[in-house]
Amino acid sequence: MKFSLYIVGGLLVGLLSIQACSEDKVDQLGPNSEKELIRAADVSFLPTIRKEGTVFFNAQQQAGDALDILKAAGCNTVRLRLWHTPVSSSSSLQEVRTFSNEARTKGFKIWIVVHYSDTWADPGNQEKPAAWANASVAILGDSVYNYTKRVVTLLNPEYIQLGNEINGGLLWPEGRFSNAANFALFLKRGAAAVRETSATTKIMLHHAGTEADAFYATVKNQQIDYDIIALSYYPRWHSKSLTEVSSSLERLSTANDKDIMLAETAYPFTLGWNDYTNNLVGEASHLLTGYPASPTGQKDFLMTIRSMMELTPRGLGFSYWEPEWVAYRGTEASDGSPWENMALFDFNRQALPGMEVFKE
Repeated sequence: MKFSLYIVGGLLVGLLSIQACSEDKVDQLGPNSEKELIRAADVSFLPTIRKEGTVFFNAQQQAGDALDILKAAGCNTVRLRLWHTPVSSSSSLQEVRTFSNEARTKGFKIWIVVHYSDTWADPGNQEKPAAWANASVAILGDSVYNYTKRVVTLLNPEYIQLGNEINGGLLWPEGRFSNAANFALFLKRGAAAVRETSATTKIMLHHAGTEADAFYATVKNQQIDYDIIALSYYPRWHSKSLTEVSSSLERLSTANDKDIMLAETAYPFTLGWNDYTNNLVGEASHLLTGYPASPTGQKDFLMTIRSMMELTPRGLGFSYWEPEWVAYRGTEASDGSPWENMALFDFNRQALPGMEVFKE
């Protein structure tokens, strides 16, 4: 996921005859309900938000740090983006190392998202780090290997994503998805670095959207080493049918013989605003039928997503993207949060009912 300050455009028999509207809600438990589900939150903005002195509150209106509130709610994993050489300290290796160490002391597992860029990497942006700008394909491969090895050595994550939303490849232009040889080379070098450094870190490959058959078929044909299919799913940008999403999860997992999870998802608790920064999700057309933009609608969506992952035979879990990204720069900031209506804290920064999705 990336953000802009402007609005931009098998399973239980019978259960997956899920229809549109409210029939898309799933509340049964499935074959994975007895194992520990990955119940993650991407809180990459939290170090920046803390610098503004932002105070959060749990459901009992007790003040606390967002990380502690998430942990108490049952969140068991933190997902953190990593930029190579960002213009500020945000998402730098130093910041991510400090923050991941703190999270680990609080009992979280660590999931690192290596963007292989100095800034946001996503389906429309995969800019190489400036330090690698003039490197040949061979040197780029070496750079991926050496950098990934350093990251795993320093952070020792339980999970690592090689790239972020790499639908179109990574390290453009050399590593575009259309150039299968280079695309595969870079990912293979990254995977080799992980395997040689850690016997326990699981490798994820991340695609934005759940219609990803061609992408993972190419990965399979290129014999790229990885453990987990990781997908983004936002109703605004992806499917409006939870039936289709559920079918895609099982189909992709089965076809590729891999565990699978939703690496990013989120849903609004309101279509209102709490600062002067345009919100990314702010229209009724962005919603799923039967899931209003309300605290209850947000919670219902998340519990459906959780149940869907529990019902998927090799489903591992989910990650909520930026539950803490409230209007942290004040109600009149035009450079604040385009996500405050998607947070898991309301406009008073109090935990919303959607936090219950993290319960054990």
